[in-house]
Amino acid sequence: MLQDNLILEHYGLNELNFDTIKSYRDRFAEVKPAHPWNALETKEFLYKVGAWGKVRDTHKEGVTLAGLLLFSEERIITEVLPQYFLEYRESKGDEEWTERFTSQDGTWSGNIFDFYFHIHEIVRNNEPQPLIASSLTEALINMLIHADYNGEGGVILEKQPSHYVFSNPGLLLVPTDSVFSNIVSQLRNPNIVKLFSLLGLCERSGSGLKKVKQNWSLHHYKKPSIDQDVSMHRTVVKLSMSTQERQVSSSEKDTYHTSATDSGNNFKSVEKYQNLPENNVEIDSYNKNGSSYNKDLLEELNSYNNDISSYNKEENYYNSELNSYNKDVNSYNSHQSSYNKEQEDDSSNSVNGEDIDTKLWDIAALAREKKRLSPNQMEHIILELCKEKPLMLKEFAYLLERTPDGVRNNYLTKLLRKGQLQLKYPNQPNHPKQAYLFHKKDIEK
Repeated sequence: MLQDNLILEHYGLNELNFDTIKSYRDRFAEVKPAHPWNALETKEFLYKVGAWGKVRDTHKEGVTLAGLLLFSEERIITEVLPQYFLEYRESKGDEEWTERFTSQDGTWSGNIFDFYFHIHEIVRNNEPQPLIASSLTEALINMLIHADYNGEGGVILEKQPSHYVFSNPGLLLVPTDSVFSNIVSQLRNPNIVKLFSLLGLCERSGSGLKKVKQNWSLHHYKKPSIDQDVSMHRTVVKLSMSTQERQVSSSEKDTYHTSATDSGNNFKSVEKYQNLPENNVEIDSYNKNGSSYNKDLLEELNSYNNDISSYNKEENYYNSELNSYNKDVNSYNSHQSSYNKEQEDDSSNSVNGEDIDTKLWDIAALAREKKRLSPNQMEHIILELCKEKPLMLKEFAYLLERTPDGVRNNYLTKLLRKGQLQLKYPNQPNHPKQAYLFHKKDIEK
């Protein structure tokens, strides 16, 4: 089993998907707006979060296995992990899948970070009850952080009308009967756990599946089951949407339905419970008495309140894109003096101003005059420059007065993916004279 802190010396920043990295950094800045890491350059930020590593005795460095899984693309990930595969599928009970996507379909990056948020959106749209949606994403993150990505069969989430099945390669590292307790979890992928936990998406305490069990019990669903296939080296978690076989009085059903509905509509009913003693009764002990049931109901109402706060935070993530762009520009501007010094010290990266055409200098004037440009404005300037001639990264940095990392990560990579630019040496990404060209199709138009 490969350790997720393994440093892949021959895999650099060019092997990563910068749209994914930007999405991760946007969410990190939203969760931790005052954190000093927000001002770091891309490589240093990735090093801090565990996605980049340095080999001290050889001075070599590269992407870690965890960084590759979260921030690279399927084709590159499978060079290191040939068995790597992600899949989500839905059916209505027959053999036909009504919805299905995999890490191999080529319409998205295929990494585990984008996979999580793709499914997260599906769950939010399909499951109106916050506790159910929360439980499903808890089970999903649990599967992603504990999977053995060198194992066979891939990571699969299957939705059926009556249940969900989470299946991943790798056996449990703790006894099966202790999975739903509050013990400290043994981590197969500690760096992946760190990367997700920095966004507040998981904890190191191993409490994820306990929360799932509690929420399932509150809705009277059958207890989640865990099966381990030793021969196939796989773990399967099944969350059934069928109710438990237990007798519930009519008055109890009415009380539960009314309370849950009222709290789901406006959550005002939670306020009267806030000063009550904390519930110390195991959440699924409905067979005790009415008092026990009321304590369970209180726990559910508080959980609803917590989930709503969580979803409001998620909405803020998606509404913060413009502010994030401004933060990126400020971050890169703060490193401008350091970049200029590096340019003076490294003659191979320097640009002779006399070799820069006057027309190119004029086209890029707005970028030099205004340090805060919208992404659309900067992309337009870059495309206009490339219409004149192919340009190297160091030439863009000189013309725009931006750092090379900032230009490449925020603009050039995106324009390449959109097909508006192309590489002069597409089969040699690290060619010493690599340059960016305006796409031939656009030129013909």
